Amino acid sequence: MKKSWWKILAVVLLLYTFTAGLLIKVPIIGNLNQTIRNLFFHVPMWFGQMILLLVSLIFSIRYLRSGNLEDDIKAREFARTGVVYGLLGLLTGAIWATYTWGKPWSNDPKQIAVAIALLIYLAYFVLRNSMPDMDKRARVSSVYNIFAYFIYVPLIMILPRLVQSLHPGGQGVEGNPAMNGQDLDPTMRMVFWPAVIGWTLLGVWMTSLLIRVYKLKEKNWIHA
Repeated sequence: MKKSWWKILAVVLLLYTFTAGLLIKVPIIGNLNQTIRNLFFHVPMWFGQMILLLVSLIFSIRYLRSGNLEDDIKAREFARTGVVYGLLGLLTGAIWATYTWGKPWSNDPKQIAVAIALLIYLAYFVLRNSMPDMDKRARVSSVYNIFAYFIYVPLIMILPRLVQSLHPGGQGVEGNPAMNGQDLDPTMRMVFWPAVIGWTLLGVWMTSLLIRVYKLKEKNWIHA
């Protein structure tokens, strides 16, 4: 129980997010109407993804310093979960855009930047699978992972804010990028920040399961 407290917290926070996120009174802003509730799902997923990819980056750096293959495995699985979160974020964003922009894909700079960023991380897995030698694969993919993260952050956090964009935060859009006092009133903050923590903990939980499954498979291969 002591080791599982954070898993219980993740479940509680996500249950709270889904319940309160659908029931609380939300401000009516522009043409967002009730779709603003997606803020409790779409945005926290991106927050969680950035944290998961950061942890992946840290494990890649640790591998390059230690040579411990377990660090490389953890880097890979955190990156995998991060990509899943990115795809979910892209999907929830497309659904939101359908109601607010009129169609799911508008070739908006933010959408294009996110798509390119996810392709960069998908290439990380292609690169890994192209090298049979475990040590070489771990070294090369660790270096790639470091560069990928520092390309990824400007792509989704900086560049879209410098051009005309329909997405909050772009040029021509009033307010602070994606989140300001008008968009996020005190009541919404009480759901939003627990949602960020809940989605992030869920991502860590998913990754820990992936690592455990990999270790079990590896053990079976050894004893086969």
